[in-house]
Amino acid sequence: MSLAKDFREFLLKQNALALAVGVVIGAAVGKVVSAIVDDIIMPIVGILLPGGEWRAWELPLTHDAAGKVTNAIKYGDLLGRLVDFAIIAIVVFFVTKALLTAPAPTKVCPRCAETIPVPATRCKFCTSDV
Repeated sequence: MSLAKDFREFLLKQNALALAVGVVIGAAVGKVVSAIVDDIIMPIVGILLPGGEWRAWELPLTHDAAGKVTNAIKYGDLLGRLVDFAIIAIVVFFVTKALLTAPAPTKVCPRCAETIPVPATRCKFCTSDV
């Protein structure tokens, strides 16, 4: 029974539970952003680039007897993944920036040592002038 108690304390003390929730939510957001990239943005990029299906671009290395490519460097796939990563990184940056706001600046009351907003002229805890 103490092992379960120790594990529960570890989860709460080390913020492992919050980290696990963050990973799960991050994976879900990643899937949504990937869907937006694949279904909305990349078709537009495909129209703008000449050559149609640019993700299928490859540099053939070897062929079999029938002339079919057996080994190739798939640089179109690599370029597509790099574009996906760049778009996902930009979207995550803007979403994070929109959700995280800077805390209001604070100062310490010289009389009671409580934290109060910088524009305050009177401490709300001890009512002294600051």
